[in-house]
Amino acid sequence: MKDFNRIKVVLAEKKKSNKALAEQLGKREETVSRWCNNKQQPSIEELYKISVFLEVDIRELLNSSKQA
Repeated sequence: MKDFNRIKVVLAEKKKSNKALAEQLGKREETVSRWCNNKQQPSIEELYKISVFLEVDIRELLNSSKQA
């Protein structure tokens, strides 16, 4: 399975927890965990809110779709 997002990586880089993100977005920790493990993907609106919380450009939350 392809990793579509980098939420887990950026959370670690910013020293933020899944729990803090879940609380900020009003989501269950299980939902955030599924996003971090790429088992489920957040909506564009949720991605925007995550980028604001983590203070990063939304593009930093996504893996490139370009083939090397």
